[in-house]
Amino acid sequence: MYIVIPKENPKIENRAPLLPQSVARLVKDGASVIVEKDLGQTLNIPDEEYAKAGAKIEADRKKLLKMGDIVVRIRKPEEREIPLLKRGSIHISHLEPFFEPKLLNVLAKNNISAVAMELIPRTTRAQKMDVLSSQSSLAGYAAVIVAADNIQKIFPMMMTPAGTIQPAKVFVIGAGVAGLQAIATARRLGARVDAFDTRQAAKTDVLSLGAKFVEIDLGETSQTEQGYAKPLTEEQLAKQRSEIKKYCAQADVVITTAQVFGKIAPIIVAKDMVEAMKPGSIIVDLAVETGGNVEGVVPGKIKNHNGVTIVGLRNMPGRVAYDASQMYSNNILNFIDEFWDTEKKEFILDRKDDILASCLVTHGGEIIHPLFAQKKGE
Repeated sequence: MYIVIPKENPKIENRAPLLPQSVARLVKDGASVIVEKDLGQTLNIPDEEYAKAGAKIEADRKKLLKMGDIVVRIRKPEEREIPLLKRGSIHISHLEPFFEPKLLNVLAKNNISAVAMELIPRTTRAQKMDVLSSQSSLAGYAAVIVAADNIQKIFPMMMTPAGTIQPAKVFVIGAGVAGLQAIATARRLGARVDAFDTRQAAKTDVLSLGAKFVEIDLGETSQTEQGYAKPLTEEQLAKQRSEIKKYCAQADVVITTAQVFGKIAPIIVAKDMVEAMKPGSIIVDLAVETGGNVEGVVPGKIKNHNGVTIVGLRNMPGRVAYDASQMYSNNILNFIDEFWDTEKKEFILDRKDDILASCLVTHGGEIIHPLFAQKKGE
């Protein structure tokens, strides 16, 4: 069974889907692994390392894609490359299925069994395969480092003969995986951290990291099975913004991480809230790839608005690309290993398995996932 790994588009992605150590494990289990030439170039990993791990190196991308029984990527495939894939093959990557009905139709039309890694359930058994958590954690870390690099202040309190420097004030909106790592990183750097989340259940985690949990009575709120906050009503959003505005005005750094599973990210920091912030302060919007939490954020750019720097950089995990690749690679290895038959030396696509039932979107020429099947005709 051939597992092939094509290169990502270097203009938008500097991570690699599989590292040599994961390739070596797959080869040991009986898989034949073929990687595209220069797969690890963005990480300074030469082809020789993949060859030592047992992979074959292929320079012809079209030939590579046609050979794959399993194709592993980070990003969604380009539509023009899907007809090159072997019919009946398994494609594993992020797919952005909620926003890409046309892509799902093309995958189904070409009889590709497409696995959307962002749909891996957040269960104990699937935890080791959870790419959303692994990449979000690194995004939270990187967001704080980016903020520290762009602000004209230090994070920790410092007592010197020339006077005392007060610690930076960091306000984190959203205490999911990314938010909690942002809190932890800011605290390690010595900042004073406040954090808000619509889910009261997040309070314990925030307090355990030494941050203050901002209490805003929004009435009844809840979360999805994936751990995301459910959408708020307009009345709840208005009250939330009013209270958040006060904390933004006091903060040196604001980091937003609020996302709603399968939907465009909500605007949390409106224009008037940005304008209420101190000149020289920083906002890092980690939800920019799904629309952004900050009004006026420019995807892929750092802009200045009335003296406030708004950071809308894409692919925040890519700012720590080696570690992000290592974690993603381990997630993929664990996923394949979970369904690998060592005797037959093949991947068993068991649709009755709860993990595969959650993340397998297309199969047998159809869109089979219940959340997306109705979009087949769009």
